[in-house]
This record gives sequence, C-alpha cells and structure tokens, in this order.
Amino acid sequence: MTRWTPDPSFYASPRDAAAAPAETLAYVAAFDRSAQRPDAIAVVDTDPGSATYGRVVGWTDMPSVGDELHHFGWNACSSALCPTAPHPHVERRYLIVPGLRSSRIHVLDVKGDPRAPKLVKTIEAKELAAGAGYSRPHTVHCGPDGIYVSALGAGDSDDGPGGIAVLDHTTFEVRGAWEADRGDQHLAYDFWWHLTRDVLVSSEWGTPAMVEGGLVPELLLGRKYGHRLHFWDLAKRRNVQTVDLGDQYQMVLELRPAHDPSKEYGFVGVVTSVEDLSASIWVWHRAEGGDFAVTKVIDIPAEPADPADLPPALQPFGAVPPLVTDIDLSVDDRFLYVSCWGTGELKQFDVTDPFAPREVGSVRLGGIVRREPHPSFPDERLAGGPQMVEISRDGRRVYVTNSLYGAWDDQFFPDGVGAWQAKIDVDTDGGGLTLDPRFFPHGEEFRGLRVHQTRLQGGDASSDSYCFP
Repeated sequence: MTRWTPDPSFYASPRDAAAAPAETLAYVAAFDRSAQRPDAIAVVDTDPGSATYGRVVGWTDMPSVGDELHHFGWNACSSALCPTAPHPHVERRYLIVPGLRSSRIHVLDVKGDPRAPKLVKTIEAKELAAGAGYSRPHTVHCGPDGIYVSALGAGDSDDGPGGIAVLDHTTFEVRGAWEADRGDQHLAYDFWWHLTRDVLVSSEWGTPAMVEGGLVPELLLGRKYGHRLHFWDLAKRRNVQTVDLGDQYQMVLELRPAHDPSKEYGFVGVVTSVEDLSASIWVWHRAEGGDFAVTKVIDIPAEPADPADLPPALQPFGAVPPLVTDIDLSVDDRFLYVSCWGTGELKQFDVTDPFAPREVGSVRLGGIVRREPHPSFPDERLAGGPQMVEISRDGRRVYVTNSLYGAWDDQFFPDGVGAWQAKIDVDTDGGGLTLDPRFFPHGEEFRGLRVHQTRLQGGDASSDSYCFP
C-alpha cells in the first residue's frame, strides 16, 4: 500500500483536479430490497470510445445479505497532500462500502483489476459498536488523518445518538468515536469540513428508528426530523455552535462546502417544508462577529397534481414535493446541482455568487407523477428520479442514479422504483444540461437490484478535500 511518490489521483488543488484525465469507470452501489440476495458493487464503463460504453462491465457481490449498500467512498484522496497529513504515500485504492441496515463496512480493493473489485475486509457491526459506539454507517470521507464514517445510530440503540467513527487508513481498524464533546447533538447524517480553518460541519436526518421503516407522517408533521446544522472545532473535536434552520424545515441533509480552501462557505439541502412541501437550499457562512450563519438562497415549490396520480402518502396534499435528496458542487465552485427526486428533475444553478444563485439548466427523468422517459427508451415510463449526483472532476459530466432508500422508495413509488443510471453532459460555458442518449444502464443490467450512489474512478467532485487553492 505504501508508495514512494504520492498517488497520481491526488491533486494539490481544485484546479489540478479539474485538469486531470477523465474517468473511464464508475462504481455503483446496488442493493436487494428484499434482502434475499447479496448486495453488490457494479462497475460501469464511462469511456465514450469503448465498445461497452454505458454498460455494466464488472460486478462484485457482498459476502452476506441484508446490507442495503447506500453511500460509500474512497480510503484516501487529495487531503493526503495536506501539510497535516501523516500518510502522504497511501493510495486511492480501496472503496469503503457501508451497509446502512446491517452496520457492516466492506473494504474493496480495485487496484489489481479495476473492473473486478476484490473484497479484502469486512468490519462487522459488533466491531463498529465496540470500537466507536455507533451503528448504521452512512457517509464516508477520506480525511488527512483517517477515514471518517458518519453513523445514524448508537451501537446499542436505534434511538441514537449518531455521530462519526474514525477508521485507520492502512489497517481499517475502528479507532473510535471522533467526537470529544458533542454538546446537544443527537441526530446525525452528513458531515464535511473546511480543513484549513479547522472547521467540521454536520447535518441531521434521524435515528434508525425514525427512518428505517420509511417516512413517518407523525414525525414529519410533528417536526421531529433533523432541522439543525452543527459546527465543530475539527482539531479539538468539539461542538462549538449549532444553528437551527427552523423546525418547519425537515431533514437537513447533504453538505457541499466550497472546494477552494481559502473560502469558508458551503451549501446544504433541505428535503421539505411541512408548511408548503417546498424544498430549499441554504448557504452557511461566517457572519459579523465570527459565528456561522445559515441563509436560505433557493426555494423550490411543490408541483400541483391530481390526487388520483399520487401515492397514498401524498394524496391528502394534492401536490408533488420536490424532495431535494442530494446536491453536488462542481470542483470550480461554479455550478450547484440539485436533485428533486419527487418531481423527477435535476436542476443546475450558477452559484458564482453563492448568495444569488441563478438556475441555468434542467433535465427531467422519472418523477412520482411525470414518469419522464430517457431519450434512448422513449416508451419506457421511469420510476424514481435523479437522486444521488456525482460530478466529474472537470465538471463536464454528471451521473445520477434513481433509488433513495428502500423503504422510502416503496412509499413514493409503490408500483416499483426500478433501477437506472444516467449521464448528463454539461455546457461549462454558460450552463445547460443534455442527457447522453448512449449512456443508460438500467433494468436487468443491474440484475434486479436497485442502485443508489456512484463513485468515479480516480475521484469525483464530492470525493476530495484540498488544502491548496
């Protein structure tokens, strides 16, 4: 695993990352909702010059059933080049793949044959619970001093608190819980950081008891899901500030900080408002006096619909909520992509001025009511919608997959969510999105499994952190 020179897929700055060679493979998490078959990592060819472009070309089954693979990430990335990194010669070689339901964490080696990831280690649920006191691992980020994994639950309870576990970069052993002082933080979801400012930011969804059976109307209308952001001293591992967005803003999820390490702002998506079913995007930033403030900069309204076209959970409202379930920021910090899973839309915003976003592009696929088809299969009504979003390092390509979370899929698409991945080409001059008609692996290509997150070979916009501008 040790290298004499840094891994060539580590980039000293966002500019270097954007100039790097294009990805040729994508890794996709696939899961069996029935938990009767093993989940898998599928490998998709992303090289336009290849005879198998847009096809599944590799497949690795997990060793057990019932994992529900969800988010996953790399063991190491460009943060290894930060001055504080104690391991500059590790490699971006291993995929760290948690099972959100099983609490197992799988380690897959892609170095020998990138099209055939090899399972080299499984961290069992009892190891995660004993070592860090957590369960239901969710988001993976490669940090300068270890692998950070957020978790929704406590090791011995489905009621939390959730938090962050740290794994060793080389042995993958569970070092322990990251937090030294969590304050009143209880709910967990995503986290990310401003490495050069010693700031970590974390968001809130819910405990396993609140989310694993699907969206609970009583909790939503009772405003019990997460609605706060937490700001931490990264070096001291202390919660130093909490900002409440307002309890009408339910499920404060994906965090996307500016890639430029000299900047200290970022974007967060809110799934829905209980007052009007709208979704929203907010910016965190330093305010006068030095504390962080969080400002709403985008509102996305619900779309009216005939109740007869809606699943039972939405029929009383007569509208389709956007349900913003993922966002992603291009490496140059120019374009923010917002997935509206409910309405089946991916929106592109120019956020050159983060406080005044301008919508410059949009594509439609799927949606609770619209069921918009892909141009390569115009007669096939699609379920699901753009959900997880991954952007190539150069910002010219966006990949989306369509499953949110098994139980939630079933609530909003009771006739089945299917499985598909799409690629969208980006006009990087003025903005604008075009679906690639050649790239649409779907259905039985994924062997009857649903698909959630994509990771790109060599890294993508949401993989790396940088310490140099």
